[in-house]
Amino acid sequence: MPPTPAALDVAAAVERALALVADPPPAGRAVLGIAGSPGSGKSTLARRVVAAVTAAHGPGVAVQVPMDGFHLANTALAALGRSDRKGAIDTFDAAGYVALVRRLVAADEDVTWAPDFDRRVDEPVAGSIAVPRAVRLVVTEGNYLLDRDEPWALLPGLLTETWFCRTDDAVRIDRLVGRHMRHGRDHAAARAWATEVDGANARRIEPTADRADLVVTT
Repeated sequence: MPPTPAALDVAAAVERALALVADPPPAGRAVLGIAGSPGSGKSTLARRVVAAVTAAHGPGVAVQVPMDGFHLANTALAALGRSDRKGAIDTFDAAGYVALVRRLVAADEDVTWAPDFDRRVDEPVAGSIAVPRAVRLVVTEGNYLLDRDEPWALLPGLLTETWFCRTDDAVRIDRLVGRHMRHGRDHAAARAWATEVDGANARRIEPTADRADLVVTT
């Protein structure tokens, strides 16, 4: 049985990220992966880490690269018959994401361009995030960074550290309902998506926490 990951609060996790920048791996760049269920606070934690590194070391030292940039386009999901469960593990370009992580770890390109996800149009947008060679910390976050199936299972071996965000289920669901309502669903539809679609994904994601280096309570 693998050892239980150490548990930290957000403030202690941010301090650990600052230490990764101060003492980077031999390649000179740390790539930190933050996993967790929908609504667990992954993106918020990633932004906080990047903000803390920027405050300590100046702009251009840390960059956030979300896994959500590898959502399949809505037209592709419709063609595959998966639109009604967008966010499930088979609605992402997993191989493309792993390939990008390899490039980010290698840090041998003048600039590596990464996609982002635009929630206003609910679509990935290619070539949105610049990661120059000089960046010392990349923070990448997403649901399936610790999944046991290939090619996701390769990620912990590529990343400098992996963290798992954990928060109370009721808090997660409230966050998701609010997010879905902000993007056009009424309350009933938002809660149904949060509990059924996002809930099914969470049931897959939560057992992967034991693969993380740290569990961060958000």
